[in-house]
Amino acid sequence: MRSILFVPADSDRKLAKGAGSGADALILDLEDSVALDNKPAARAGAIDYLQNRKDDGQTVLVRMNALDTEFWEEDLSNIVPALPDAIMVPKTISGACIAKVCTHLTALEKTHGLEAGSIKLMNVATETAASMFNLGTYGNVSPRFFAMTWGAEDLAADLGARSNRDDAGDYTGPYTLARTLCLLGAVAAGVMPIDAIHKDFRDDAGLEQQARAAIRDGFTGKVAIHPAQVPIINAVFTPTEDDIAEARAVVKAFADAGNPGVVGLDGKMLDRPHLRQAENVIARAKEIQA
Repeated sequence: MRSILFVPADSDRKLAKGAGSGADALILDLEDSVALDNKPAARAGAIDYLQNRKDDGQTVLVRMNALDTEFWEEDLSNIVPALPDAIMVPKTISGACIAKVCTHLTALEKTHGLEAGSIKLMNVATETAASMFNLGTYGNVSPRFFAMTWGAEDLAADLGARSNRDDAGDYTGPYTLARTLCLLGAVAAGVMPIDAIHKDFRDDAGLEQQARAAIRDGFTGKVAIHPAQVPIINAVFTPTEDDIAEARAVVKAFADAGNPGVVGLDGKMLDRPHLRQAENVIARAKEIQA
């Protein structure tokens, strides 16, 4: 998934825009973008959307409320029968949070006659200070677990920070650390690392800069908060024809040489990690095309 768009589940207008945004996935939000009094309406909106969505290949997740709230069990009980593709678990502290939700999902799937494990799990992994010490605990936690993203806004609130940006507009130390640990934790767990939001949805240049930095470092996609951000994210995370041609040339060079440890190509020495990078580019292009 290149682009994952947040949509408040209590807004029919925004749900409709999200469906036509071109995002690879939608997150129907029951949490931060929904006022406390509107939680029931958001659940109803998510259920209606899931029951009437088009079969257009767009993945649909629902962000439940956090495990330290009174809402999360009711969220799952109401949403599971409507068959979301996945649940996003916010404010996780460790892999134990994913395991807890997995247990509830398994019971609900059985109750409603659904295939065990059919609903996947994604999380927001860095929204509290405590969570920062546990990014290595998500490996083998559940076959449902497929993606991880990070968050700077809730983390700033938890830290009591006045801002998570410096005078130049760049993330300060605690938040660059959160980004790095999320990337490392996701890759170590064998799940997709998804970069966090760019909250200024009118700043196209800043969004593109962030997205290019994300794919450079190893993230496979980025979360959006506005439909206008989706085309930029999709473009950045889609390999270009030049990218694909270069990757194929690397793979061919290794194959022609009998797959040695090192080959020379265009005056450069390439070793096995370069081959893996090239194979990843080709695989990503095929996945997007499919």
